Amino acid sequence: MYFFVYIIKTKFSKINKTYVGYTNNLKKRLFNHNNNKGAKSTKGHKWELIYKKRFISKSEAMSYEYKLKRNRKFKKEILEKIINK
Repeated sequence: MYFFVYIIKTKFSKINKTYVGYTNNLKKRLFNHNNNKGAKSTKGHKWELIYKKRFISKSEAMSYEYKLKRNRKFKKEILEKIINK
């Protein structure tokens, strides 16, 4: 089983918001976010997947997610790479 760290961003919204999370079922997790069953901070918005990274272990995924959430410079670098593609 694989685990994914992902970044989603709001779509169809005046607010430009991103969310970082991890899961072992990316399709189901995105569905939940878009149907107000995801994290509290994602409710009320529609989301699109903009980044994902696959990991073999849950602990690796959780460590990477933590790094993305806590290190704004690192997250900004990843977002800039996505935008400049």
